Amino acid sequence: MSDSSPARAGGPPTGGLIDTPLLCGYREPMFQSRLDELARRSLLRRLRTIDSAPGAEVELDGRRILLFSSNNYLDLAAHPRVTEAAIKAIRHYGVGAGASRLVSGSLGPHRELEERLAAFKRVEAALVFSTGYQANLGLIPALAEDRDIIYADRLCHASLIDACRLCEASLRVYRHRDHAHLARLLQRGRPPRPALVVTDGVFSMDGDLAPLPELSKAAQQADATLVVDDAHGTGVMGPEGHGTVEHFGMEGAPLVQMGTLSKALGGMGGFIAGSRDLIEYLVNRARPFIYTTALPPAMAAAATAALDVIAAEPERRTRLWSLRDRLHKGIRQIGFDTLESRSPIIPLLVGDADLALSLSERLLAHGVYAPAIRPPTVPDGTSRIRMSVTAGHRPEQIDHVLEALTAIVASDGRLRESLRGGRRDGTKTKGRKARLPSP
Repeated sequence: MSDSSPARAGGPPTGGLIDTPLLCGYREPMFQSRLDELARRSLLRRLRTIDSAPGAEVELDGRRILLFSSNNYLDLAAHPRVTEAAIKAIRHYGVGAGASRLVSGSLGPHRELEERLAAFKRVEAALVFSTGYQANLGLIPALAEDRDIIYADRLCHASLIDACRLCEASLRVYRHRDHAHLARLLQRGRPPRPALVVTDGVFSMDGDLAPLPELSKAAQQADATLVVDDAHGTGVMGPEGHGTVEHFGMEGAPLVQMGTLSKALGGMGGFIAGSRDLIEYLVNRARPFIYTTALPPAMAAAATAALDVIAAEPERRTRLWSLRDRLHKGIRQIGFDTLESRSPIIPLLVGDADLALSLSERLLAHGVYAPAIRPPTVPDGTSRIRMSVTAGHRPEQIDHVLEALTAIVASDGRLRESLRGGRRDGTKTKGRKARLPSP
């Protein structure tokens, strides 16, 4: 709605809007100047509304387009068994839990889901949080209560970064996926109390995998605890989709796993999986669990149904990986650097933010929605298109994307020059001081 629309100007309501006076109708110069600066640097972000379920094809601005930016990897967000489970739970339990789990919001679907998640991750117990972000905000400070130092991968997810910053323990950063660097840091001036090591399993913007066997070895040698954020690995990685830990054959290893219900499982929420003692401790100490309303029971029921589908339909993962390999191979042949992607997340490294924005808009003109990813989400000079494949895509849709990219590159000299410029990821910046990106 524009500033001059009748509803905002105090005129009659239009389009179903309620005519209410603005209580804060002034422009804040500080905010506006910062927004202008973001726009000047091609870093301003806008919301775009999709008017359909998040499948392979969606409706955007009245057009049917291909969606290649969703984390709905197994195409379960609108699966009949998943949606019916949510509807059934709403009819029985209502929409919301009504309170935090420790008050009166702990319902049957929560307990059932936690038992299923523990079995899925092959650990003793699990605890569900309202979001994956809250799961990390609850887990890390609880684990760090008796730690002096936390070591984090340079490209950890923002929720892990923020969780670490909430702790009194000192934060140290090791180079991305560099287990040797971590081992040296762990052995250098070892603190009197064990350290905490945190990493993503699948990194959300690069699509690469943490070297979990080597990280686990380094952590065990230093008597440190390893935490794996497996938000993008759960349901996707491993022979049975149990995650990155299963992918590396490390089930039973001494580590803590975090996962989400909002990506491959198609719903909403997060969870921690580990020992029974850990889960009981989190129930008593994890503030984002204690002091927030519980996950809606419908979301818990939907996640349980999604786990059923994952077990019953392994062909979804097979199809996902076949489509992923088709797209990844084609993108590489066009000339894009896809970094070290080993997952359904495929980055198309461009470099400059404005060039990434331009590529995104040109893809949209070809009917492909894949937004540009820019700082601070990724380091300066590594702006990109982050494409993600789902089991709901079809081979001809993958081919359409590749044809669109081929045509765009052929007609854009600046983009071709950027692709000829070689790698612009961490392999050329190892001499820089490692730092976590801003939130």
